Amino acid sequence: QAQLVESGGGSAQPGGSLRLSCAPSGFSLDFHAIGWFRQAQGKEREGVACISSFGNTRNYVDSVKGRFTISRDHVKNAVYLQMDSLKSEDTATYFCAATRPKYANDCLLRRQDYNSWGQGTQVTVSS
Repeated sequence: QAQLVESGGGSAQPGGSLRLSCAPSGFSLDFHAIGWFRQAQGKEREGVACISSFGNTRNYVDSVKGRFTISRDHVKNAVYLQMDSLKSEDTATYFCAATRPKYANDCLLRRQDYNSWGQGTQVTVSS
């Protein structure tokens, strides 16, 4: 099964920034929509941001709009999540996921739509 590898997690102070990276292991991300999800301790995994196959559609959960930016680099075969103005409530394990959507412009934040996942990277925001 195709695997993804996340990196870039760590600790930050409130108001700080982190940049997460997602890279595939042994396959191309071309024609895949990519989503970033997070799971805080004791809570369900939620969709944070997603980007369509060609990068022309991006969706964000309301709580991160204006603070997080998802992007992709087809040459480097990677997807990024730039997280700015971090808040303590952003503390969670972040996962990237991939899927080949029915339509190239599709980008969904539903967990059940993705079939390849990474192991996650921890993000901790505290003072």
